[in-house]
Amino acid sequence: MSLARIYVTLKKGILDPQGVTVKKALDSFGYKDIEDVRVGKYMEIRGDGLNKDIIQEMCERLLANPVIEDYRFKIEEV
Repeated sequence: MSLARIYVTLKKGILDPQGVTVKKALDSFGYKDIEDVRVGKYMEIRGDGLNKDIIQEMCERLLANPVIEDYRFKIEEV
């Protein structure tokens, strides 16, 4: 069985309103040295027969919006 760990983030230059909100909250808690915060998604998919091509297809078709998001993944045997 394989485990795919998938990270999806907004592309550089795309406004991240959640990141802005988190940064403001951190500032209010006294963390003034934070320059930028970006919020993304993390997913785990477990199954037999998972490989690079299958996970890439899943990301491009459903898990990420390739127009505004980047993704990366790692597959390991469990």
